[in-house]
Amino acid sequence: MSKERIGIAMSGGVDSTATALILRENTTVEGYFMRLAQPDFDRQLARVENLAEQLNIKLHVVDLRQEFTAKVLEYFANAYFHGTTPNPCMVCNREVKFGLFQKAILSHGMDRMATGHYARIVHDSSGYHLHDGLDPAKNQSYFLARLTQEQLAKVIFPLGEKRKSEVYAFVSEYGFTDFGGIESQDVCFLANESVGSYLEKRYPQAVRGGPVVSTEGVQVGQHTGLFRYTIGQRRGLGIPDASPWYVTGIDAETNTLIVGKSDELLKTTIRVRDIHWLSGMPPDIDETYSVRIRYSHRGAIAKLQLIDQSSIHIVFTEPQRAITPGQFAVIYRGDEVIGSGVILD
Repeated sequence: MSKERIGIAMSGGVDSTATALILRENTTVEGYFMRLAQPDFDRQLARVENLAEQLNIKLHVVDLRQEFTAKVLEYFANAYFHGTTPNPCMVCNREVKFGLFQKAILSHGMDRMATGHYARIVHDSSGYHLHDGLDPAKNQSYFLARLTQEQLAKVIFPLGEKRKSEVYAFVSEYGFTDFGGIESQDVCFLANESVGSYLEKRYPQAVRGGPVVSTEGVQVGQHTGLFRYTIGQRRGLGIPDASPWYVTGIDAETNTLIVGKSDELLKTTIRVRDIHWLSGMPPDIDETYSVRIRYSHRGAIAKLQLIDQSSIHIVFTEPQRAITPGQFAVIYRGDEVIGSGVILD
């Protein structure tokens, strides 16, 4: 009986290296590296080639620059210029990494794809279920909340049951000891560049200053381009006062930045669009769930109210701070991801 053939998504970091080391024991593995819009692609490729040589596995480079630009970079820029704050990793995971990249890997004769994500997949008679990784400090289930049943069926997360410290110890046993501080970048196309600098360089025609207005309608300053701001931001406003001002709203239609005081950032109800249920069906709305409104959010208890097939209201038991349009609300039942959607307001 032939071994299962697994394509490893390699990044040059410790996690994908550990994934390859684990799987090569009982499967036939080959490495795959995406060419997207990395400013330091040549350096990254050289590192991945060196790791593949040390691992003694074949390496393939999949060029997805054009598709990445259309599906991720244009989404990223459009979101900021329309007054919202995007999450490019969420979109990239579904459309590119576990979409086009996964298809490329499978088309090369691989049976499944494997990545170094800290998350777990459980398969039973009802389908594939996405759960938190064991390590709470590295849990990446949030970023995978847009995946489909078909995508989950063809991927393995070998590190889901491990802690990061264990992964470092594991690879060091095989002589891989030069990973100190090297991690895959969340926003690979930015490198060390700020969002504002990135957009200003590439879309100079879209840079427009405008008024900064309080929630009471009083102009209190001028902004230098709405794309430089996000909900909850305090720095860079340049508005002197006895207590700090925060960004509470962004009105792209009138090119207006809205600011208020700290307590004006609190909300209990949000509207979410483009809802995606991992099982394909909405959950029991009589239950309560934990909802994360950004990756760094620990989650808060909430009830769901269905508006229609593609949108819901999420009502929290306690007010949440700086709910940001454009970000993703991810809904959990215990440690299982059951759905997600884009925060509208």
